[in-house]
Amino acid sequence: MIITVTLNAAIDKSLSVPNFGVGRRHRAVEQRTMAGGKGVNIARTLKALGQPVIATGMAGGATGTHIVEQLTEESILNDFVRIREESRTNTSVLDPTTGLHTEVNEHGPAVSEREMELFRDKLFYLARGAAIVVFAGSLPRNVDPDFYATLLPELQRMGVTTVIDTDGEPLRHAVRAAPDVVSPNAIEAEALVGHEFASEEERIGAVQEIVALGPREAIITVPDGCFAQVLFDGKAKLRRAKIEPRDTVATRGSGDAFLAGYIAARYENRSPDQCLRFGVACGAESTARLGAALIDPREARRLMGEIELTALETAESVA
Repeated sequence: MIITVTLNAAIDKSLSVPNFGVGRRHRAVEQRTMAGGKGVNIARTLKALGQPVIATGMAGGATGTHIVEQLTEESILNDFVRIREESRTNTSVLDPTTGLHTEVNEHGPAVSEREMELFRDKLFYLARGAAIVVFAGSLPRNVDPDFYATLLPELQRMGVTTVIDTDGEPLRHAVRAAPDVVSPNAIEAEALVGHEFASEEERIGAVQEIVALGPREAIITVPDGCFAQVLFDGKAKLRRAKIEPRDTVATRGSGDAFLAGYIAARYENRSPDQCLRFGVACGAESTARLGAALIDPREARRLMGEIELTALETAESVA
């Protein structure tokens, strides 16, 4: 079983608005409303790929009820802690004439210490039957930035593979707690290591810098694929996975689809190279439609043949 954790779940509203401009009245030509938040998006793709997944986290108010109902309608197993304050709504506007994408994300609810304790208890109960736990997305207000990090030691003692996909201080704390995999995008990775990347060589160096901070493996996602340091029989290897540019409808959630594809292949005990190929294929395929992390599994598998995977210089072996 795979568990995805979304502590700041949302209703995501995606609108397609031609010639979108600030300060003007517009009419959307297409819209889609879905349960969202990074962990929820990952769960959606995992479900489409036929993997056993449970989405958990926090949901509050009428919006929280809507989130749970949407997941249930999609046949995604879920078990959320209900909280007092209202869950957030995020709005994304795509201008199909320019390809520009504008997002407005709410901060989300504040949560109490009691609600956080209820979530801890639920997570550790669910994790008894889990092989992988994925922590994805931002933390709610009033939650200490080291919260993800505090959960990792117990999950590691249980033998669960831990995956982190967040940013800022929560990511900084989490990497020090030695998760199995971290998967920031390039901007998040730059903030983590403290400098911008001007070349592919600097991105290659960055995955090594990130692993040196604590995680066993690191994957930096970029628009055309990823840079990764992954383990082959305990030895660290560097990889660059790339796909040629293709026509896109929207990119929102493509990183979530990437990570879901990577995790799905890993859950099936595929080789690290196959995991990276399938992740890039799922991320690329998800850009073909409006709405986060929606994919056609058959098309994603077909795209695996278009992924260029390069073995880079060997990184140091790890224990």
